[in-house]
Amino acid sequence: MKSTQVNKIRTQIIKNTLWAGLLFSTLAVQAQTLKRNLQTAMSRLQQDSQCKYATVSLTVLDAATGETIFAANPDVGLAPASTLKTLTSVTAFNLLGADFKFQTQFGYQGTIDANGILNGDVIIKGGGDPTLGSWRWANTKENYILTQMVSALNKAGIKQINGRVIGDDSLFDTQAIPDGWIWQDLGNYYGAGASALCWRENIFDIKYETGSVGSPVKILRTVPAMPYFNFTSEVTTSAAGSGDHSYAYLPVGNKSMYIRGAYAIDKAKRSISVALPDPAYDAAFRLNDTLKRLGITVSQEPESLITLNAKASSMPTMGTTLTVLYSPNLSQIVYWLNKESINLYAEQLLKTIASREGKKVSTHAGVETVQNFWKARGIDPNAIHIYDGSGLSPGDRITTNALAHILQTAVNQTWYNSFYESLPLYNNMHMKSGTIADVVAYAGYQTHNGQRLCFSAIINNYNGSTTALRQKLFKVLDELK
Repeated sequence: MKSTQVNKIRTQIIKNTLWAGLLFSTLAVQAQTLKRNLQTAMSRLQQDSQCKYATVSLTVLDAATGETIFAANPDVGLAPASTLKTLTSVTAFNLLGADFKFQTQFGYQGTIDANGILNGDVIIKGGGDPTLGSWRWANTKENYILTQMVSALNKAGIKQINGRVIGDDSLFDTQAIPDGWIWQDLGNYYGAGASALCWRENIFDIKYETGSVGSPVKILRTVPAMPYFNFTSEVTTSAAGSGDHSYAYLPVGNKSMYIRGAYAIDKAKRSISVALPDPAYDAAFRLNDTLKRLGITVSQEPESLITLNAKASSMPTMGTTLTVLYSPNLSQIVYWLNKESINLYAEQLLKTIASREGKKVSTHAGVETVQNFWKARGIDPNAIHIYDGSGLSPGDRITTNALAHILQTAVNQTWYNSFYESLPLYNNMHMKSGTIADVVAYAGYQTHNGQRLCFSAIINNYNGSTTALRQKLFKVLDELK
């Protein structure tokens, strides 16, 4: 090799080394500047009168390396509210896979005679699908699902049913509501319980007619119609601008639901969404009603595991499967889970995680599965002290350090883009929000001067306006932009 070539190579090596050193130095300076700016912003927030008795925690990591960029109270366990859904989402992607689909089996037990009479029961066997009957996809809508079931019966030649339509939700345990959820939440759409056989996201709507301020609010109707329920309104019409403060209280051992609270005279919507106490029964009821309207008679009333247990009867085993109904894939489910913060989707995934790991299906088993999965990846289970998968329980505790590191593990996964796009856009940042009583939290990703970051921020026990505090927290997170 000629000396001129050797000199050119040496020169290029020197240039590369200098550029690398300059880049490293620039990144180091940027990191120090970001850390200093975050410290200043956090000190301002912590000294704010709204945070006088609050605990404020923030962890910011380099999303590529996991290196800590900034940490304030990173190892204090705090109520995360709905930012916990990011933990459930990431765990589900890992254990179930982005293409995972729930399956609902539809068939019967018994025999079909020459006249097309089924002497037996039609069974809808739930597989944990939270989207069955949901309005969010064309192939999950109520009418589409019912049409699929009717078509399967027609194809089998069933013209009459000498038996029942049964909603089989026996795959899951009987505890639909996780420990720690509060009574006031349970009857409302966001407090809908988990079920192996869901229907229409386990909710229905109650339409209101308001009166003068202080007068009772009347219940006009429900959507869909709920002929097997009785409703009593104790809601009063409140002043303009006061909003919706009405709550549904689930029936306990009966079919009467009370609606209590106040509803503003000027609210345009005039309706609330409430939880179905027994979604498996409602699924069976809707099919039963559809069949009758189509002239396919059913000799007995619809049933579910709850109604059968009340009669000391056992759930029959499906002998013949007529069709299988598939949910959208996990990526599509997680999209709505995080975009709309759907508690039901998170709780269904938590129980399904336990099922896929071969455990007895329960919320508690799902929590243990989550803790064990992350323990194997270096995260102390005591940093994930939770009761559910959605964050609705005020007893949930997680550290921002643990949650930020869990977010960091997602970055190099094939499903990362699906997860990232599921995070709502707040303050022009992709992040999941979390809000329950005296809790404001955010968790997500942001790019700062070309450096991708992931973060978790939680405030517990603040005072005053939630809106005002949220804007103050945004000023801290603005430093990540």
